[in-house]
Amino acid sequence: MNSKGNQIPSALIVVAPRDFRDEEYLDVHAQLVEAGFLVQVASTQTGRIKGLFGTWIEADLSLSQAKASQFDAVVFVGGDKASIYFSNQTALNLAQSAADLGIVLGALCIAPVILGKAGVLKDRRATCYPTYRNELQGLGAVVCDDPVVIDGWLVTADGPMSAKAFALAVVDRVNLKRSLS
Repeated sequence: MNSKGNQIPSALIVVAPRDFRDEEYLDVHAQLVEAGFLVQVASTQTGRIKGLFGTWIEADLSLSQAKASQFDAVVFVGGDKASIYFSNQTALNLAQSAADLGIVLGALCIAPVILGKAGVLKDRRATCYPTYRNELQGLGAVVCDDPVVIDGWLVTADGPMSAKAFALAVVDRVNLKRSLS
């Protein structure tokens, strides 16, 4: 059993309220489910959300309802509209809380900027979509060119092409963390 009192790992995927990057969500969700995770989705509000390329998903929780302590992993999916969370204090608090609690925290595409703005990437290795790397570096991250970067319980990736490898890295980190507790 983990600190959440259950044997089944859980993950929260945070998506933009519209035009999230479909394949990033779909690849991450599929890998987590395949690995046996219970997955919930959060956004600015609950209900149906449409991805950039037409995928409809259901947001189970609003960000204000999401508590990092209830999950083994918190993952922010990218796409241009994820920039809504760059200045969203609730999203920044969620990322900070996950980091403070030592929960596996992941972000891909432009979403690592959310982690940077939450202050959790200071002097930590990370990557993101290439056009945001200067911003990420300005937020204190040690920016790497690798498609997926793991630094402790943090996992970041550079975009849609890396979504599957990113998700597998999140699963690996959660499994490692659970084996140590």
